[in-house]
Amino acid sequence: MDKIWLVIQREYLSRVKKKSFLLATLLTPLIFPAIMAIFVWIAVEEKENQSLRIIEVVDENKLFFMESSQQYAFSFSDSSPEEAKLLVQNGDRYGFLYIPKIDLKNPQGITFYGEENPSMSLVSYLESSLKKKIEDQRLYDSGIDPQILSDIRTSVDLKSITLNQKGEEKVSDATVNYAIGFLAGILIYMFIFIYGNQIMQGVIEEKSSRIVEILVSSLKPFQLMMGKIVGIAGVGLTQLLIWIILIGTLTTVVTGILGLQMPQEQAMELAQADMIQTDNSEFAEILQVIAGIDFISIISSFIFYFLGGYLLYGALFAGIGSAVDAPSDAQQFMLPVTVPLIVAYMGLFVFVLQDPNSTTSFWLSIIPLTSPIAMMGRVSYGVPFWELGLSMLFLILGFLATTWLAGKIYRIGILMHGTKPSYKTLWKWIKSSN
Repeated sequence: MDKIWLVIQREYLSRVKKKSFLLATLLTPLIFPAIMAIFVWIAVEEKENQSLRIIEVVDENKLFFMESSQQYAFSFSDSSPEEAKLLVQNGDRYGFLYIPKIDLKNPQGITFYGEENPSMSLVSYLESSLKKKIEDQRLYDSGIDPQILSDIRTSVDLKSITLNQKGEEKVSDATVNYAIGFLAGILIYMFIFIYGNQIMQGVIEEKSSRIVEILVSSLKPFQLMMGKIVGIAGVGLTQLLIWIILIGTLTTVVTGILGLQMPQEQAMELAQADMIQTDNSEFAEILQVIAGIDFISIISSFIFYFLGGYLLYGALFAGIGSAVDAPSDAQQFMLPVTVPLIVAYMGLFVFVLQDPNSTTSFWLSIIPLTSPIAMMGRVSYGVPFWELGLSMLFLILGFLATTWLAGKIYRIGILMHGTKPSYKTLWKWIKSSN
């Protein structure tokens, strides 16, 4: 154990002391907010400086009146389509919307002409406006006043309450649960890929420089592999903690300098304002949602799956790195490792976050190769204790299995040079008893 600890220290300190680590750790929290700030500034500038775009409308039905917006204005005329096209070509109009004689039950032939491809927002705005106009006209032709339907339409705010086996009630919010599961799953996915590749690159570099031949003379290959995996895991955790602290601090400082408010402060002010108007009901509901979030369970599960998923895949990346002499040779062995990660990533969005209690979501959160990402998508919604325990048990067993598998490959492959192993070769190394 002492030898493994020495390797852990070496891997951790050698990476933390690098300038590249310091730069990446300190600059990353600055780069992303800076990019977002630039995008927001550009968007605001474009919106302020953008001239009003006029769209010519030729409506042969004399039924449709398009309401103007801050960005688009509509000009109606009795011009022919050819004359309206000339206005566009001469630059007098941004575009031309042609509405021919149509059957309201099956509207066809409505066309937009422009010198450039219209944006998705413009197309969506035109389609939704025309759809509403056609529906209102059909109601009117049927003898129904559209305003009556508009007056009776209402929105419904569904309150979600979770009951546990003891009958205790907790107010929940699906949007909050989705956001927590999304962020936790993506963080684990990125961490496994980034630092798993660092393990593989580190093993390849040591193998190609023959340093590993000196190291294995004083400790076992398995000890070296485990020390490297755990040491790099410590580097990743250190970097993540620094990012969290820096981002939180920078956000507070920047918003204070700009005279803005933190989202939490805005939410509290809005909640307090609503509290005065709604007899504390909305404010109380916000507090109930916050109180219903099991932060201890979420944080502890995140740490477990964060480390468990990394250790499981880290062993496989170490095994791949020990089997090859160059990163290009490792590509052929990456597919069996990356496919489960991609399945878990896609399953997070397609199944888990959409329906965390479905059969597919259950199995994705139980199978060790996909559970680190999938289970974190479910935890915020609430997972039965036996399912969480079973998933954790299988992940531990999966880590032991992949470590044993990678150790068999690492033990032989780390000292092999000048050969390009195949899957058949790896299988022989795994079956080897020495």
